[in-house]
This record gives sequence, structure tokens and C-alpha cells, in this order.
Amino acid sequence: MDLQRSVRAVATASGDGSGGIDWEAVATAAKSATDAGSLALTDAERAGYAADVRDARDRLRAVGGLEFDVPAAVEVQNRHHWIDANVATFRRVMRPVESEVNIAFPTVVSVFNTGSMAAVLSFLASHVLGQYDPLLLADGDDHELYFVHPNIVDAAADLGVDYPRFRRWIAFHEVTHAAEFGAAPWLSDHLETRMEGALETLSEGGFDRDAFRELDATMTAVEGYAELLMDRAFDAEYADLRRKLDARRRGGSPVTRVARRLLGLGMKRRQYERGADFFRAIADQRGVAAAAAVWEDPVNLPTDAEFDDPARWLARVDP
Repeated sequence: MDLQRSVRAVATASGDGSGGIDWEAVATAAKSATDAGSLALTDAERAGYAADVRDARDRLRAVGGLEFDVPAAVEVQNRHHWIDANVATFRRVMRPVESEVNIAFPTVVSVFNTGSMAAVLSFLASHVLGQYDPLLLADGDDHELYFVHPNIVDAAADLGVDYPRFRRWIAFHEVTHAAEFGAAPWLSDHLETRMEGALETLSEGGFDRDAFRELDATMTAVEGYAELLMDRAFDAEYADLRRKLDARRRGGSPVTRVARRLLGLGMKRRQYERGADFFRAIADQRGVAAAAAVWEDPVNLPTDAEFDDPARWLARVDP
């Protein structure tokens, strides 16, 4: 790490970036403040990642009754690789509102925004284990799957669990998202449209409550259905992994807990739990295949009220 270089990159940030963010400075500052971690994989580890992804795909196809494939790009990364990939993602997401932003003091705002974004990416790069990236707002329909190897190794050691089993569990979780987007070709466009609308309204000084509510409902469905498939498809005991990882997410230093709250990671946990309860209730009543009806059409996404009343959703989509 080179904290002086990180501070220098933020302090000299240009005010010409989208939303007042100098993305090149973000990448430099975030990586300078983050230990890249080791990416010295053995042949057995590389083969293990490949086998985990392949087995997850096959199990999820069988259990979920879904037709999908994993992305062509499956990468085992260090933390700096992850930062570079996500700088590109954040930059792409901000592009639609770039021309709408009118900044009175561009240099001051750029330093603040660039530093804030660099801090966010540095924090996340040290905690993210895996990521399925649908490349929202990108040209084309490519999706990517990342595993942050040093974080997986460190987390397994911190939790006191078997590293290959933990790595496999993470692979199953990320491949469930590939299953969802593969089963619902409309999902990327659905998320993009609502994201663009919400961002444009924010850039104009407003707040589109309906757009944010729809985004939250969609992500609750995405995370909750993934939890259901994980429960039914993972081919080993995992209760201890879930318990220990949940405790790790709730714990950490006071600074870590505050950072998680500010980044909305508690909200993501709520999405997991609320969505999982909904889809487990559907699967218990009608089977896992009935839960997959959510991906047949955007109108099948549960409403906020239906998340609390699964029978109401079943009556509407599977009378």
C-alpha cells in the first residue's frame, strides 16, 4: 500500500469527470490504499475454481429447472483487479447523468467525490468474495463472474472453515445469479431502465420514489431467489458457513460496522432475508419450479405487499 500516493491522487483530482469524479484518480487512490493480495494459485486451485463453477451450473440447472450458462468471462482476481473492473462499472452507470450535472465548484467537488468513491472501492475490495456482474449499461449483453481469491482465502482462515468447501460455497452463490439473468433475458434491461430513471431524477434534484421502490423489489427478488437455490442446490452441509459468515458481517471493528451501514450493506442483508423467506414459502407450497415463475415476465416480480404475503403472489401468477 502507498497511502501518500492515494492522498496525492485524490488531492490532484480533475473536476472534468462525470458527476465531478475523476475516475483515473479513483482507481489510483483506491489501489494505492489497498493491499492487492496474493494471486499465486496452484494448479489444483485453478482446477478447483473451474470445477466449482461447472458443478454449480449443473446442480442449479437440475434443481431450479432453469436453462442458462455461466459467463464466458470467469476471472480469479486480486483486489486491484476487482477495483479496476468496478471503476469501469461505476463509471458506466454514471455516464447517463454526466451531461445533467452542473457543478459550481468543480475542483472542490471533484476532490470530495473522488475521495469518497476511492474509499468505498477500497473498503469493498477488501471484503467482496465473489461477484456476478451483468455489466449494466454496457454495450452488448456480456456478463462476467469474478472471484476475489485473497479475500476468499482470508475469510476461510478468519472463519476457521475448510478453504475448498468455502470457495465452492461462494461459487454456488455467484452462479445462482448467472442462473437468474440467464433465465430472465429481460432482467438486465429492466434494471437498467429503472436505474437510469432514478439517477436522472436525482441529477435534476428530485427523487423518484417509485423507481427506487421497483429497484429494491427487483433486487430483493434477485437476492432471495439466489438464497433459495443455494439452500436446495449446494451439495454439502453449509449451516456452519452461513452462521459464521453472518456473524462476520454483523461484527468487525466499529469503523467497519459504520462503513457497512453507510454503504447500505445492512439493506442488502434485509433483501437476502426478506426475499429468501418469500421464495422458501413458495417452494414449500408448490416446489422450486413454481418459484422460477418470477423470471418468466417482469409483471411476475412480487410487489412490496406480496413479499409479505406469498399466497397473494401465487394467486396472481399461478392461480
